[in-house]
Amino acid sequence: MSKTLTPREKIARLRLIRCTGIGPVTFRRLLDEYSDATTAIEALPERLRQAGHRALAIPPTGEIEAEWVRTEKCGARILFFDDPLYPRLMKIVPDAPAAVTISGDVARLSQRSVAIVGARNASAAGLRVAETLATGLAEAGIVVVSGLAMGIDRAAHMAALYPGCTVAALAGGIDTIYPPENKALRDDIAARGCLITEAPLGTVPQGRHFPRRNRLIAGMSQGVVIVEGGLRSGTLITAKMALDYGREIFAVPGSPLDPRSRGGNDLIRQGAILTETVDDILRNLADTVDMRRAPPQTTRKAFDTTQLSLLDTSQQPDNDPRRRIASLLSNTPISVDDLVDKSQCSVSVVSSVLSALELDGEATFLPDGQIVMLQPEV
Repeated sequence: MSKTLTPREKIARLRLIRCTGIGPVTFRRLLDEYSDATTAIEALPERLRQAGHRALAIPPTGEIEAEWVRTEKCGARILFFDDPLYPRLMKIVPDAPAAVTISGDVARLSQRSVAIVGARNASAAGLRVAETLATGLAEAGIVVVSGLAMGIDRAAHMAALYPGCTVAALAGGIDTIYPPENKALRDDIAARGCLITEAPLGTVPQGRHFPRRNRLIAGMSQGVVIVEGGLRSGTLITAKMALDYGREIFAVPGSPLDPRSRGGNDLIRQGAILTETVDDILRNLADTVDMRRAPPQTTRKAFDTTQLSLLDTSQQPDNDPRRRIASLLSNTPISVDDLVDKSQCSVSVVSSVLSALELDGEATFLPDGQIVMLQPEV
């Protein structure tokens, strides 16, 4: 249940969220432990000192207050995860962003929605299919979600724009124009649909920001339609995230001679719904998603994610619980239950260590609640 936040608590929350090393999972744990962000900020320095961890660089209050004012000046607003207007389906995602910035018609964020994503260097046929599917969905009153990239994303947004049934998830700040060619389209979506991002104001998109954008696309949508995408593309990462969230996967088949079709064709082999017309989507789209939990699908063959793993990191076993647990982490995702079993540590010890590792930037939680060790910067 949401609660009314004081201005001080809103700023405190955003200070924690903007702190490097505090991800969505750790943020929620801190709120659960300390009841509010203001208390958590006051307690963190001593807690980290006693545990022997490095101090966190929490942004000063003035910096966050200035961001809040600038956000409002550009016609946008910040929604926290427990705000009634926060995207409805995102609320059940294990690693849902603790806060998002939006611009436009906020009601679009919680309507029935389907994502259409695919290749930037799309074929003419792929663009036509994306336009046709998006038009049909919009006419059925279903919001089309995509990532405002060139190619398939652009075609899907434009087709759904004039009914106003489109939402664009951004990799950069709500005030950042990327790619520049889509400036007019971005402005039109802000006026008729909605823009949403997890990134702070002023963020210029870089490669590391796009997985978060893909998480928004998958998390807001009841299903994801793949229209052209290579085997190792960001499009396939979005499909993997959607599968982890228990959402339906649709894929448009293509020529085996076209590398852009290999990702979609492979998804179909693994159980995705072969999609040629909008009726293929509408017939297989559930009326609702279980808001208590979105479990991964179990009736379909597991999607191959070996190409999506992080780089390996060194392991140094030790009798110390932190090092023992860290030694079990690698590029391969592992669940908390497995860590408890393999480390022979209690659930509370494992949870505490994982929180510390995330705070230190050494590990991160994946959308399905599993955890991986991060590659150290070099």
